Amino acid sequence: MMRKLWLLFAQSTTVALGVLLVITLFHPEWRPGYSLAPQQAVCAAPRATGSYRDAANKAIPSVVNVFSSKSSHPDRLHHDSLFQKFFGRHAETRSQRMNSLGSGVIVSSDGYILTNHHVVDAADEIQVTLHDGRTLLAKVVGTDPETDLAVLKINAKNLPAITFGRSDQASIGDVVLAIGDPFGVGQTVTMGIISALERSHLGINIFEDFIQTDAAINPGNSGGALIDTSGNLIGINSAIYSRTGGSQGIGFAIPSNLAARVMRQIIAHGEVIRGWMGVEVQDLTPEMADSFKLNNAKGVLIAGVLRGGPADRAGIRPGDIVLTVDKQAIADSATLLNLIAALPPGKTITIGLLHHANMTNAKVKIERRPKFKAIH
Repeated sequence: MMRKLWLLFAQSTTVALGVLLVITLFHPEWRPGYSLAPQQAVCAAPRATGSYRDAANKAIPSVVNVFSSKSSHPDRLHHDSLFQKFFGRHAETRSQRMNSLGSGVIVSSDGYILTNHHVVDAADEIQVTLHDGRTLLAKVVGTDPETDLAVLKINAKNLPAITFGRSDQASIGDVVLAIGDPFGVGQTVTMGIISALERSHLGINIFEDFIQTDAAINPGNSGGALIDTSGNLIGINSAIYSRTGGSQGIGFAIPSNLAARVMRQIIAHGEVIRGWMGVEVQDLTPEMADSFKLNNAKGVLIAGVLRGGPADRAGIRPGDIVLTVDKQAIADSATLLNLIAALPPGKTITIGLLHHANMTNAKVKIERRPKFKAIH
């Protein structure tokens, strides 16, 4: 009898050990006290190769939608232009009102927002929709039509301000992301590269120093952020080159360094204060340089001089060639315009020029640049 009981116990034990072995090998989760949490903590999802999620997540909360409206004559609501400078606008002729849908970038936690001048130009009312869904009224602190920038202010605190990057350290081929609200579909991120730097002579703004990118920029992206792969602001999306009104791979952004300088002046003074010498200029062509017996086409031709202005008083005349400003070589008209504009009114500079085929210097006392009046 004892032998039978012992045999039954041995057989039961063998079967139990076999079952436990099977469970351990093929179904460990059936074991008492087993927890999946430790393995979940260790086996995290691998990072996606080539992803820019961190940059996007950092910058997205700082980009807002800007909606403005103003009264306008229906016959003047739409302009077909090769450069879709005002691509953020669309007309509602029945109500004789122009609605502008664009974007903006929060630049301070206490409510300052940077956007394009053309997004808010002459608006009767401006509303800003934040990333968290709140919609707030905004007031215009000041605008600068000559760079197509504007600063808005909303009554809010603890906002996610963007981090400014160094646009002067950007290079052709750098990956960039454009963030905005294209076509009013909602906030969207597109990717591309920087395809050119220091683009000027485009006829878009008075002061041009654009970053060119093939990141898709469409109607509504105006005033949005162009960021680097670290999520830092390197440009404000401003214009596109397009035959259809949609993105065709050539977009232009105002560099963050320029935008920051303009923004600081607008916040401090309500406007931008620039230097001015009262001349009309044009670039030299190789043929013109040859006629003036110059070795190259670097320099700026004085095409016109304002009577009684700073240059006129200094003896500068039409036909003179500007070669240097305070011994700094001047390559073209954009260089001269930007250099003079950056000078404080009241400063006296030395212009090195070719006057009647003779090299000479002229002392010019810089004055304040007159306010730009946009043509509507």
